[in-house]
Amino acid sequence: MKDPREILKKVRQIEIRTRKMVTDAMAGHYNSVFKGQGMDFEEVREYTPGDDIRAIDWNVTAKMAHPFVKRFREERELTLMLVVDVSASGDFGSIAESKRELMAEMASVLAFSAIRNNDKVGLLLFTDQIEAFIPPQKGKQHVLRIIRELLFFEPESTGTDIKMALDYLNRIVKRKAVTFLISDFLVRDTFRRARIRNQYTDMYRSLTLTDRRHDLIVLRLSDPHEYALPNLGILSLEDAETGQLIELDTRNSQIREEFQNQNGQQLEDFKRTLKRLGIDSIYVENGQPYITKIREFFLNREKRR
Repeated sequence: MKDPREILKKVRQIEIRTRKMVTDAMAGHYNSVFKGQGMDFEEVREYTPGDDIRAIDWNVTAKMAHPFVKRFREERELTLMLVVDVSASGDFGSIAESKRELMAEMASVLAFSAIRNNDKVGLLLFTDQIEAFIPPQKGKQHVLRIIRELLFFEPESTGTDIKMALDYLNRIVKRKAVTFLISDFLVRDTFRRARIRNQYTDMYRSLTLTDRRHDLIVLRLSDPHEYALPNLGILSLEDAETGQLIELDTRNSQIREEFQNQNGQQLEDFKRTLKRLGIDSIYVENGQPYITKIREFFLNREKRR
């Protein structure tokens, strides 16, 4: 059992670091990028030249014998859903921290950006099953609970099933939400490549459906050693999600090149497919300044509005 003092210390460190990032680098961008969920009626007032005639309230106009228009205000409150992959591949990290720690930090930046705008934040943790669901709520204490779960939740399973996670989200979250899907998108199958292809096909269908129901942003995290194999001699590697063991002679330059080409091609295929489907995405490599990537995404999206 983890020492509660260490848990609080780690959560506090994440809070201080990410809140500073939100203040310094993200101020205003979150609010300007994401729209409210609709328009609320506010009042009627007398028509003045230049008003949109489509806003005329004909019932009030008929009673008062001169034109009145309806006024609306944007319903600003949003729901932010963080859908985070906690499968075993997230424990890997060749830099200072694991991918899971980095996912937690990025999710924290987004969560603090949301509560600065008085929005609700919810969390869905998944592997190849639903591990935890925290319904959307407001407030700092709620976000600190989310950070604690992101850092210290111990999943029951090790695999990854993104389709299952998105299907669950679409069933349980009825109202449109800004949804960040945070994962390394490493789909494994011990037995057949054809089964992997089917998993990707099903995943892309679920991504498309989720993007229609919600405002979906894919945040894909990778580690440099997943795409460039170092020369370290003969290595015995175990797939964290399947337990499959393989042996590689990393002294062989052809093996290193094939490894890099295969994994690099998979990433490029993923990027092209999301672009074709019109799904927004952010790509972060462990060791890079991720806040720059998120800020660039917000700035580019602001330009599209």
